[in-house]
Amino acid sequence: MVAVSDSASDGDSAAPLTPLLRGRAGGRRPYMPLVRRLALTNSIAVVVAGVLTVLVLTPRHLGSVAWEEPLILIVTFGVLAALNMLALRRLLTPLERLAALTRSVDPSRPGERMAVAGPPSEATELAAAFNEMLERLESERAERTGAILAAQESERLRVARELHDEVGQTLTALLLQLSQAARNAEPASAALLLEAQETARASLDDVRRIALELRPEGLDDLGLPSALEALCDRLGRRMGLRMVRRVSRELPELSGETELVVYRVAQESLTNVARHSGSSTAVLQLTASPAGLCLLVSDNGRGLPATTADGSGMRGMHERAALIGGSLSVRSIDGEGVTVRLDVPIERLCA
Repeated sequence: MVAVSDSASDGDSAAPLTPLLRGRAGGRRPYMPLVRRLALTNSIAVVVAGVLTVLVLTPRHLGSVAWEEPLILIVTFGVLAALNMLALRRLLTPLERLAALTRSVDPSRPGERMAVAGPPSEATELAAAFNEMLERLESERAERTGAILAAQESERLRVARELHDEVGQTLTALLLQLSQAARNAEPASAALLLEAQETARASLDDVRRIALELRPEGLDDLGLPSALEALCDRLGRRMGLRMVRRVSRELPELSGETELVVYRVAQESLTNVARHSGSSTAVLQLTASPAGLCLLVSDNGRGLPATTADGSGMRGMHERAALIGGSLSVRSIDGEGVTVRLDVPIERLCA
């Protein structure tokens, strides 16, 4: 959280933000910060006004002015300039903080806001308006993301059913026909038919596997723990991975959306382990606590390549986590493996 305050003490803490305002984005030319321009302008105005006042009030006695009087005048001007700078920093520091936060906001990680502090002013009004704008943008983004993911899941379900009901049944019928033809054929032809039968059987297994990956039946019928265990068994057999499962059976009641997001994050994480990590072991842990639900997937491989760390799969996991109000963190260390952690607060589990 970035504090927005009208107190004079914020001036020093905001000083490191000043270089960020000088032509960093888009190749813009450097410029002097607003607080310095105003302070310089006001100081020049004060000095000119003071000198003119002295000249008007004592035009004939400048030669007899004691040396202490110019010194007092200079000190007075210095004090006025310092007070002017402090007052301007008090007023303009929130604007610098707002500019810094605007550059750092990440739409894929919602929730970052400016803390509105201090008495009512243009700065606090601007901070409040900025927070309201972020709320609207995040709400619209969440609605669009939810609609897109719902459409994707609906399409996955449709394709999975077609694969299972149409392609699967066609391949099953083909297996029966090949088996009958092999029994009635000559020995030489029977060998070829049996080979074709094995090919068809392998194709049927692939179709069933793809259908399960598109929409796991166990998630709807048996619940999240059983679906995660089946996922680990399937990937372990297919990829030759040793799967360590620590799935709690004592889970709170979860909404269908939450179960689906947790499953998809686990599926994407384990798939990355199998494809990219070079690890021989993967650990999946799902636990519940009074604070919420925690999914942890880790391995002891070589870490994620840069293309995977910034790929669509990772972005998809972040978007799904944000959709249910969860937080996703990915920790990848070369030679030590990857840890993916999804935390869902308790108040969002049944939403």
